[in-house]
Amino acid sequence: MTPAVSTTGLTRRFGDFTAVEDVNLSVAPGQFFGFLGPNGAGKSTTIKMLTGLLAPTSGSIEILGLDAATNPIEVKRQIGVVPEGLALFGRLTAAEYLRFVGRMYGLDRATTADRTHELLDFMNLAAEPKKLITDFSHGMQKKLALAAAVIHGPKILFLDEPFEGVDAIAAGTLKNMLQRMIARGATIFLTSHVLEIVERLCSHIAIIDRGRLIAQGSLEELRAGTKPLHTTPNGPSSPQHLTLEEIFVQIVGTQQIPSEPTTAVLPPPKELSWLG
Repeated sequence: MTPAVSTTGLTRRFGDFTAVEDVNLSVAPGQFFGFLGPNGAGKSTTIKMLTGLLAPTSGSIEILGLDAATNPIEVKRQIGVVPEGLALFGRLTAAEYLRFVGRMYGLDRATTADRTHELLDFMNLAAEPKKLITDFSHGMQKKLALAAAVIHGPKILFLDEPFEGVDAIAAGTLKNMLQRMIARGATIFLTSHVLEIVERLCSHIAIIDRGRLIAQGSLEELRAGTKPLHTTPNGPSSPQHLTLEEIFVQIVGTQQIPSEPTTAVLPPPKELSWLG
């Protein structure tokens, strides 16, 4: 099976500083893939290279079997991106922005209008149609950025810290959409410091530290390669009971791991039949 995302020897240097070094990733189609690491480990730099925002110093990238260096436009048609900085157009309304993005991806006007209406309703952003994006809360902007990233039905979605600064209600909406995409066969590549969310959503994990990939595999495989942390009356705890936070601490040695806020109970997710 052709990987959804594959890198060989991926490296990026900024002068004398090596941000990413010799990274070999392989993400299968349909995986919810978590890409983890401490601050400054090279996560955002890697995502920028995978999405064509930054050229590698050396190494190669294939997206859905396409060489990203020689097929940049075709690759961009197949992916959606929510960057850490969001990069929204603040002087537009949400509907204007989504219509612009839809047309930019080559959707016809009718399809763009229909999907804009569906996405604004799904994201609970339709109540104030004349409100400018610059006046949105951070959580509303995150939801709009995700809507823009999926309006063309991408096969791969790259998310850089999508839950940072988002309240429990908004986080629940985002997770509902992501789970629906996975159910329809899309691939999601996620970075986040909220390890409880990553553990709940992702089937496979890679960990990067100081620019180098130090672990990659399913959560069960990472558990199997990690020593127990706790002692019970019957002896050491089973590695199968380790949380992703405990695995991460052992592999990387970082002690400050944020936790996820409590997620509110949400109604059943709405349908977006064209997505995924």
